[in-house]
Amino acid sequence: MNAHLRGLLALTFVTLIWGSTFVVVKGALEQFPPSLLMLLRFLVGAAFFLPFWKRARGAWGPGLDLAFWAFLGYATQTIGLLYTTAGRSAFITALSVVLVPVIAGLAGRRVPVWVWLGALASFVGVGMLAYDGSPPNAGDLWTLATAVTYAVYILRLELHTRTHDAFVLSLTQLVGLSLFVGAWAWVSGDLAALAGLAVPWAAVLYLGVAATALTTWLMAVGQRSVSAPEAAVIYSMEPVWAATFAYFVLGEVLGLRGLVGGALVVLAVAVVQWSAAAAERGRTAG
Repeated sequence: MNAHLRGLLALTFVTLIWGSTFVVVKGALEQFPPSLLMLLRFLVGAAFFLPFWKRARGAWGPGLDLAFWAFLGYATQTIGLLYTTAGRSAFITALSVVLVPVIAGLAGRRVPVWVWLGALASFVGVGMLAYDGSPPNAGDLWTLATAVTYAVYILRLELHTRTHDAFVLSLTQLVGLSLFVGAWAWVSGDLAALAGLAVPWAAVLYLGVAATALTTWLMAVGQRSVSAPEAAVIYSMEPVWAATFAYFVLGEVLGLRGLVGGALVVLAVAVVQWSAAAAERGRTAG
């Protein structure tokens, strides 16, 4: 198995873990503020990479750069959800799938046609899966900012993985996110209330270990050999996995439109992976 295929599989596994978090987060937020849940998950995630602290001297700039864009994504999505629905939020956030190749193209990069087709197909599929038809609102603009920041994050991650080890990049990024989210929790007053709250440790540990430490490292490893436009299409699998877990765990049922949308996303990701593998074989043969 070559590095590119390993990268594709790693990013696909990331989306599976992300999809499982919706069920976990939904239960945890019933008794715990979102800022504190995020802070604890990032602190737990960062703790796994502390042994690499001495090697991280030259990676703090890139790590804080990634943390900044990731935090903007989390913050704008959270604010957007105050005004818009979860389905509409997922739909608008999925614009990042298209924005990544657009930004890359504007920067002068050549984006293969099959990546464009996969990005557009996955966006349409996510729309069918999540869009609820509600009227425009202020939350839509905040969530549009989420899509832009996620797109920039994916592109910046591709850049930094070329020059920095995945372990130290994960450490510096998660420490940076802990600082940003910690400041948010302090300003909001949630941090002062932490002592009187019952911490949902099972959720925190799962989110911190699997959905933060493991996925952050896998993304850094995967995007070292997978281009940002390809990765954006792979990441669009997240709502498909989320719907799957919601069906089996929460009993939520998708209609025909949702099933067709999910199938379209899966098809788009499969085509991108198959085309990328074919292109890699062609380069190796040549």
